[in-house]
This record gives sequence, structure tokens and C-alpha cells, in this order.
Amino acid sequence: MVDWALAAQTGALLVRGGPQVPREDAEAAVTDLRELTMEAEGHVRQLTNLGLDLPLLPGEVVDRPGWVRSAAAGLDALTGRALPQQGGPFGPILAGGAGVQTGLVLAFLASRVLGQYDPFGGPDREGRLLLVAPNVVAAERAMDVPGHDFRLWVCLHECTHRLQFTAVTWLRDYFADEVERLVAGLAGGGSDSLADLVGRLPEAIKQGPKLNLAELLQSPKERAVFDRLLALSTLLEGHADFVMDAVGPQVVPSVDTIRARFTARRKGGGVFDRLLRALLGVDAKIRQYEEGAKFTKHVVDAVGMEGFNAVWRSPNTLPSRAEIADPAAWVRRLHG
Repeated sequence: MVDWALAAQTGALLVRGGPQVPREDAEAAVTDLRELTMEAEGHVRQLTNLGLDLPLLPGEVVDRPGWVRSAAAGLDALTGRALPQQGGPFGPILAGGAGVQTGLVLAFLASRVLGQYDPFGGPDREGRLLLVAPNVVAAERAMDVPGHDFRLWVCLHECTHRLQFTAVTWLRDYFADEVERLVAGLAGGGSDSLADLVGRLPEAIKQGPKLNLAELLQSPKERAVFDRLLALSTLLEGHADFVMDAVGPQVVPSVDTIRARFTARRKGGGVFDRLLRALLGVDAKIRQYEEGAKFTKHVVDAVGMEGFNAVWRSPNTLPSRAEIADPAAWVRRLHG
């Protein structure tokens, strides 16, 4: 359904260039980011007690086209099992059209992503930790914060994501299976009739803005998968945000300034930029950081980090979407 090679080519071609940086400054930033990933992960392990026996590995530093190509490859690996191949004479045309559209989205996002851990990327699909050097440099300049501090702060977040997937051995396959269930259901068109959709309207109206159009169109089975994935991604993002701020005061002297300016930057932008972010779900992503961080902080305050780490025991100990909003309910369920 998507020509991922064309998506990568389109996104890499259309992405805007990064900031103008003297060569020696650019090389210093690349070296700094690569080395800081190992330092950052060491700090994250000490706080979380995750992955203490795993090797410390450097991250990969890429430019914007490099991120586009990596993101397309990772999405292909993640969705390839679930998305059907377009057959018939128009199959390649439809897949190409979807590829161009996806490339446009990737080009937009490529100028904003600071870093990413892709658990399905890399030559052997064993995961890749990527840091987008031009975006990191552009952000630290725009916010007027110390470069080394900001780079370490970003690495703390992304290394937390790497530990989530490398230290919790079942998480990668669980996430992929859930995505496959959701994508397969959506790609198959579902079995719901118009009457089924109309029948769900009263509940949708009752929930008001809590339920968006995409959720309304999902069958109950698809909605259950969607809720599990949303809860998981909110947990992962919020946990990473909590960790970067918890570690920050000890190793990032300007962390308070960075957090304040970064939060303001997340919510800024012109009208067109804000519209695109809303359409692409970027604003929803920001809410995930906030909600997930609140969940993590509440649980850690209540039962400590070891008590929080019960989330990683199995899929059954992950918080539900309702428990993300009510962390005390998760604490009661897991700790009595």
C-alpha cells in the first residue's frame, strides 16, 4: 500500500536544509552527540536500574535526509507484515501515490525531530539510536542554551527509549504485534456497516472531544488495540521525559532553563505550522509526554522506582489508557 523507497526518496529530496554551521562546529557537534549517548545511558541506567548488564553503545548521528531514509525503512519493517500489497494494474500507481504523500510528511517532520530510537531499524532490524545533528544545533541556537547541556539532555531522553526496548526483552515483539493487529484491521476495511457506525454515535457524542473521528470509525476490536497502543506510547514517552528531568539536575547544570524554553518551543510556531502539527498528530504527541510524565511521577512518588518498574514485567502489567489518567488505580492493581 506504500512504496517506501519512493517515500524515502521524496522526503529526502524535499526536506529543508539545516542551519549554516562552520565545518569544525558541525564536526564537534557530531562527535559530542555520538559520545554523549553512552554517558547519558549510563546515567539513565543508574536511575532506572534497567539494562545494567547491557553493553554501552554509541548512537548514530545523521542529517535530515538520513533521518527520512531511516524512518521510512523502520516504518516499512514495522508495517510490512500487516499492509497488503496492492495488486492489479493500478497497484503500483496507488502505492506510489501513498509513497509520495508519506514522503511529504517525513520531510515536514525531518526538520523537527531531534532524535529517535527505532527498535525496528538497522541492517539486522535490531534497533537504531539516531540523533539529527542539524536539528539539535538549530534548537539549541534558537533557545539560546548551552550546546553541551542541551545535547546531553536530548540524549537522556533517547537513551531511555533505547533501554525500554533493549532491557525489556518482550516489548519489541509486543509492540510490533499490536501495530500489526491495528494496521491489518484498518487496511482490511473492517466489517462494520454504516448502521454500526451510526450506532456508535451516541457514545461518541457523550464522550465529546475525548473521542476523535479516527476512533469513531474504529470497530470495538480495533479500538481496544488502539487504546493499548496509545497507553503504551504515552507510557514510553512520559517515562523518558520523567527520566531526563530526574537525571538532569545532577548532570545538566542549565536543565531548568532548557526545560522551560523547550516546553515553550514545543507549543510555539505560526498558524500554518500549528495546523500541520495538529493534522499530523504532533500536538497529540506533546500531550502524551505530559500525561505519561505525570503517570510516571505519581507512581514513582507512591512506590519508588522499583515499584514503578513493575510495568515492565509483562504486557499484563502495562497501564491501561484509563490507568494512565488515573495512576493510583494502576498502583492499587499492581501493589494493593
